[in-house]
Amino acid sequence: MKADKKMNVESFNLDHTIVKAPYVRLAGVKEGINGDVIHKYDVRFCQPNKEHMEMPALHSLEHMMAEFSRNYSDKIVDISPMGCQTGFYFSLINHDDFEDVLHILEKTLSDVLGATEVPACNEVQCGWAASHSLEGAKAIAKKMLDKRSEWPQVFA
Repeated sequence: MKADKKMNVESFNLDHTIVKAPYVRLAGVKEGINGDVIHKYDVRFCQPNKEHMEMPALHSLEHMMAEFSRNYSDKIVDISPMGCQTGFYFSLINHDDFEDVLHILEKTLSDVLGATEVPACNEVQCGWAASHSLEGAKAIAKKMLDKRSEWPQVFA
């Protein structure tokens, strides 16, 4: 069932039946009143409505991507998991270089593969510390990295 009217949320206007994950696409650009510009990327790991990331693995991947990505750029605003568990939103301020965004993601996911622990995986620093999977996060990162050449292609 397709919506007849344009929705307020950008991703609700994306036909999820014609995208081909994995991919990285620019999902939105917002300019602040002082001229700062936020670029939001849809980083899709899983094919919508066909597969999803299990929560412990997704949770660990979110911790690691949030921590490790900031080793490669001071322009990162946020990395947020999608509620559908198929990907993340990756937001940067005053940084519109798509190739560099792909490079940051590639280096970040490579760091995930080399990790020996999940950062901030404890009750003091995490709101649900019992729900983590280092090995699950590594498997997701490896699967995404194995298809690195496909990231710029959103549609089949």
